[in-house]
Amino acid sequence: MTHTEPTVTPIIERPKAGFSDYAERLNGRAAMVGFVALVLLELVTGQSLVTWLGLR
Repeated sequence: MTHTEPTVTPIIERPKAGFSDYAERLNGRAAMVGFVALVLLELVTGQSLVTWLGLR
């Protein structure tokens, strides 16, 4: 009788794009940098982003 289960476990490299831990961590860091930049912009200019862009 032959074995029906594999004898070797495949090693699968995780993707660097799409919904992976790497992409989610990178997106989170970019969001934090953007938020801090927005707060600094508002502190330096004394105007909100909407006013600074001329939308209000």
